[in-house]
Amino acid sequence: MYFRRLLFCLLFAHATADLPMCKESDYYFEYTECDVLGSRWRVAIPNKAQTCTGLPDPVKGTQCTFSCNEGEFLDMRTQLCQKCAAGTYSLGSGVAFDEWDRLPTGFVTLGINTNGWDVHTDCSNSTWTPMGDYAASNTDECTATLSYSVNLKKPGSVSFDYFYSDNSIYFEFFVQNDQCQSTDSTSRWMKISDSDWSHHEVQLNKGNNVLFWRTTAYTLQGRADKAVLVRNIAISGVAYTSECFHCKPGTHSAKPGSARCAPCPADTYSNKGATVCQQCDPDKYAEVSSGSCKVRPACTTTDYFYTHTPCDAHGKTQLMYKWIQPKICSETAEGSVKLPASGEKQTCPPCNPGFFVSNTSNTCQACADNFYSNGTVCEKCPVGTEAVVGLEYKWWNTMPSNMKSSVLRADLDDSVRRTAWEVAGEYVYTTPSDRDTDYLMLTLTVPGYRLPKSKDDKQSELSRISFVFETSCSADCTLLFMVGFNRWDNNAVEQWKGSNRKQSYSYLIQSNDTVSFTWTFQRIDNSSAEKRYSIDVAKIFSIHITNVLGGVASKCRQCAPTSRFGDDSACVPCPPGHRLVSDKVGEGAKGTCQRCPANSIVATKWPAGEPACVACGPNTNNNQAYTACLSDCTAKIQTSSGALLHYDFSPLSNVTSFQSGPRFTSKGLRYFHLFHVALCGKEGQAPATCVDNVTEHSRAVRGHVCQSLVVPSDIRSQNMVASLPFVIGDTLIGVSTDAVLANISSPMWLFPSTSDLPDVIFYYKSAETTQACKGGRSATIRLRCDPTLNTVDHITLPSNCSEGTCDGCTFHFLWQSQHACPLCTKQNYKEIVSACEEGIQRTTYVWQQPLQCHGGEALPAQTVSACVTLDFWLKFGVSTGTVAAALLIALICYFWKKTRKLEYKYSKLMMSSGGKECELPTADSCAIMEGEDAEDDLIRLTRKSFFNKIKAYSHERTSDGFDSVPLKSSSCHLQKEDDDSDDA
Repeated sequence: MYFRRLLFCLLFAHATADLPMCKESDYYFEYTECDVLGSRWRVAIPNKAQTCTGLPDPVKGTQCTFSCNEGEFLDMRTQLCQKCAAGTYSLGSGVAFDEWDRLPTGFVTLGINTNGWDVHTDCSNSTWTPMGDYAASNTDECTATLSYSVNLKKPGSVSFDYFYSDNSIYFEFFVQNDQCQSTDSTSRWMKISDSDWSHHEVQLNKGNNVLFWRTTAYTLQGRADKAVLVRNIAISGVAYTSECFHCKPGTHSAKPGSARCAPCPADTYSNKGATVCQQCDPDKYAEVSSGSCKVRPACTTTDYFYTHTPCDAHGKTQLMYKWIQPKICSETAEGSVKLPASGEKQTCPPCNPGFFVSNTSNTCQACADNFYSNGTVCEKCPVGTEAVVGLEYKWWNTMPSNMKSSVLRADLDDSVRRTAWEVAGEYVYTTPSDRDTDYLMLTLTVPGYRLPKSKDDKQSELSRISFVFETSCSADCTLLFMVGFNRWDNNAVEQWKGSNRKQSYSYLIQSNDTVSFTWTFQRIDNSSAEKRYSIDVAKIFSIHITNVLGGVASKCRQCAPTSRFGDDSACVPCPPGHRLVSDKVGEGAKGTCQRCPANSIVATKWPAGEPACVACGPNTNNNQAYTACLSDCTAKIQTSSGALLHYDFSPLSNVTSFQSGPRFTSKGLRYFHLFHVALCGKEGQAPATCVDNVTEHSRAVRGHVCQSLVVPSDIRSQNMVASLPFVIGDTLIGVSTDAVLANISSPMWLFPSTSDLPDVIFYYKSAETTQACKGGRSATIRLRCDPTLNTVDHITLPSNCSEGTCDGCTFHFLWQSQHACPLCTKQNYKEIVSACEEGIQRTTYVWQQPLQCHGGEALPAQTVSACVTLDFWLKFGVSTGTVAAALLIALICYFWKKTRKLEYKYSKLMMSSGGKECELPTADSCAIMEGEDAEDDLIRLTRKSFFNKIKAYSHERTSDGFDSVPLKSSSCHLQKEDDDSDDA
């Protein structure tokens, strides 16, 4: 073993002895890893192994926290900071990525499918793409991530520029540190770019940091999304940089120690590492930051535009022709056209409404407060009227001071020029551009809005913008109308493609956050830089915005007269429930307040006409301000059979949310339609609200029914992200069982039913119009009784219109609940009486089946009452029959004995008469003697009881004590009288 080691050492010494000594060009220096004390060593590393010998020995290095300033680099030989040479630059303790011909070292891009469903979508090509000066995101439904990992030796930062113009793409930037903790979810969403590149910067912690740029696009209804662009990524806080970077082509650095390279001006160029920019030849041109020059093309009619000069003292304006700047065409090339002669004088158009011509400057100036004009002379509003304040532009001699024209190129911010829209007297139009892909932008800025003084702030719409336009295109041009809700957020609300005839568009402004309006015209949307469609043009003829702060008036509106003299305001509002009836406008004219009929509201459509009284729909009532019809969540419905049903929907009155089934884009990405419903809209109750929480400054819309688009999110603190909110219904039309109300239809075939109980339908309407829904949107909510459902959110969509609408304008919903049933009454239950058991009888109440009611009158409790059984009545009947039989027998015996007595007396009398007819026997005495009893013989024969004796004595003797015996004496007496008369 010893000899082997000795032999190895001899061979190594012989080999190294044959190698030459290392020169400075044969090796380079690096630092070792830092130890626990923050120290490190500088070591020499050969460029190639086994090429030289005699490397410098390791020496003590700088501290791990050491770094150089911007524009400097660390010279590893001297371990001192040196300035970068001209033509190079350095960030000092940072790195920069401003060249994107390919993906820089360390960056990783990946496209994945994050829809959460078993949908096979190929996302391998959905990544960030280097485009020379920037990196562009994907525009499909896959999630594209661009990441970079960096280890910082001290706290630093990351900054970058981005262009993000399409809110149909979700764009977020976040950082994960050593503990895999991400950026706060509230600040990770990027703001919409305000017509230019935006700058973003985030502080980084010491240690490992992973940076993520992530986008997900949602291409709906065939709409083409605009990619997100990122450039100029700079990271500070790294250990050091040992070299300076050369300036890229199109830039230069003239002085040593530069931290950035400056772009070359137009018509100049530079190569990599340039210290100065070179001038192009006269027959060539170059754009800003160009690495080469191009041959100038021949000038055509699309290379110039015309405009008007301000009016002079004689009311004339000059027609002026100008080259589009920067000018790239050649006037000397073969076939080029010359610039037309300028200076032709034309009569100035009048001033816009609300302005007048100043005698001193011959310019249009705004009328004072409480004055109005038609563009010529300002006149004071008459007493009892107020100025209708707004902004109206219909004459275009000069560009208004609050409007800005600009051209935007997504890839080159320094090429922005101001010649995009120009005035042409009767309209403002888009000028030709040197690129068909340029965005020609016209931005109108307003300070805010204010409701008229004589109107309640709940009674009138806040503001409305209307404009008249047309487009003439030979290609697939696009005119986009955007609304800026704040300084960062511009949302596209409508777009028109191709040629469009002259037409008007109106947009309702609902928030004072709306501060700007932008019209953007793009001739073609592709990556071609050719100039083929410069003749395509967009024109705007007029723009009108109502209720603008600091606006001017074109007319005066009459209102109710004030009751106090000396009041600065000539107007007072009418009491709630009254409409203003105006007289002819004139000096001293006054309006009068007229009360509207019961259960109606005052609908104002200024300046189209006077306020009108509008009757509320069935089962609705006006609110306290008489501005809207609401429901108190009760309804009375008359059925076809004449029955009156009472409903109470109070348990359903709170704001209820529900969503459609999952929808999928063309590549399988999942999304939902989220709906919010405030059924009744009781006085003081919060409306349904739909929000856009994608951007930092979210936007909200409110009404009875609204919708937003929600997409599942993988952010831990946020399950869903919502966007594109809009109102479906903000006005309650009425509550009825009819299938049609106020031209809004709710067909029964959408929700078939087998019940004979009619559905109760709530009808809603929204006044906001779109290109697809020119009459506004509407909604119907069909309430169906189901006593078995005790939930309050069982809302379904039509089976054949799974998004809730079949035409995109009218939405239909079915709400099933036991609270949708009519209130119960006595007619809904019946009583059941049980048999009598042991003297007790029970009465039970049960519901009629099938049950079609809920709440209302409760089911009565069971009642118990005393009763008599059948055995008792049987015994009672037998006893009564027995007594009756005994009494009957007694009566028979009594009358039999009485008959015998009468027969005896009659026989006795007959015997005494001696057989002579009609002659009575001679009485032995005229009276019954004392002690005699005429009934002695009868008593002996009949043996009467004492009771019968009493009866006989009372019934058979007269008041004089003698028996009353009926004989034939009457007839005999009459016969005797007749005989006596004959004798006479």
